[in-house]
Amino acid sequence: MKNYTITVNGNVYDVTVEEGASTGAAVAAKKAAPAAPKAAPKAAAPAGAAGGVVVAAPMPGKILGVKASAGQAVKKGDVLVILEAMKMENEIVAPQDGTVATINVANGDSVEAGATIATLN
Repeated sequence: MKNYTITVNGNVYDVTVEEGASTGAAVAAKKAAPAAPKAAPKAAAPAGAAGGVVVAAPMPGKILGVKASAGQAVKKGDVLVILEAMKMENEIVAPQDGTVATINVANGDSVEAGATIATLN
């Protein structure tokens, strides 16, 4: 038998493979301690009109509706955008009271996790 350490998508696996087996199947694969995930880089907000508070997409998905506009006053919990992910509609809300500085998405846009959806002042 031979032991190998394999890294897949940042996760480390210890694998034992039996030599000379006619099936060539792997025998006992167990997961070792996962490596620390890399932090996704923050999307830079456009210069100038960008606000100090960034509202980022919590998951990848498609924008179904934009409920706020630049210059609009919002309170903590007000819906800014509707994001469809995994066949569910998710409300992306304002994390605090403020004024919408920018809306960085439009209806039908696809976004990745961590992408800047809006900024607030």
